[in-house]
This record gives sequence, C-alpha cells and structure tokens, in this order.
Amino acid sequence: MLEHISVQMTDPAAGAAFYDRVLATLGGKRLIELEDGTVIGYGTTQPTFWIGPATTGGQPREAHLAFTSPDRAGVRAFHAAAVEAGAEVLHEPRVWPEYHPTYYGAFVRDPDGNNVEAVCHTPE
Repeated sequence: MLEHISVQMTDPAAGAAFYDRVLATLGGKRLIELEDGTVIGYGTTQPTFWIGPATTGGQPREAHLAFTSPDRAGVRAFHAAAVEAGAEVLHEPRVWPEYHPTYYGAFVRDPDGNNVEAVCHTPE
C-alpha cells in the first residue's frame, strides 16, 4: 500500500552515512539526491525511502521503520553494519514468535533516534 516514506533528520549527513551503510546490506542504495545532497532517495529500482533535513519545529518524534531482508543472513548483516556505524542496539537478531513463527528481525536506533528494523519472514 505504501509507495514511499520520508523521514526528517536533524543531521542529514549523519543519517545518510548510516543509511548508506545499513541499506547496502539489504540491496538498497542511494538512487537520487536533491537539494545539494540533503534530500536523498533510497531503494533498489526506484526511491521508496527518503531522508531530508528537519523542517518542522518542536521535539522530533520517534518513527519505526522496517526494511525487508530476503534472508536471515541479511538481517544479521544489517545488524552488524548498524553496530559498526555506532547505532544503539534495541534488539539483537532473533525470531519473534509473537508476530509469527518465522518472523526474524533486528532493531537499532538511527542517528536521530528512530527505531530501525530489518526483517525476514522466511525460515532459515
């Protein structure tokens, strides 16, 4: 149902460095940059995830973003790349049977504090 989503970053350069690294483990990459590189679209064939500078006032609110991995190895690679990038680990890669028997995910925080997940729905 979603065509794309965008999140605001207080430091777009730090956000880009993080997402460049972790999305590469899932086959994603920068596909387009606008406004001097502060607005970046990521995807595999077309941009489906965008980051840009914070333009609204007030306290930022945490978003939860889940990216699909084709296999569990990708979830583990995502987690390792996030840790190497200095991300706070929320949950190590594991099966989450409360969601369904083969839900395998890992959760970290991006540089702006968003809860970012990689998930695979297939068995090992």
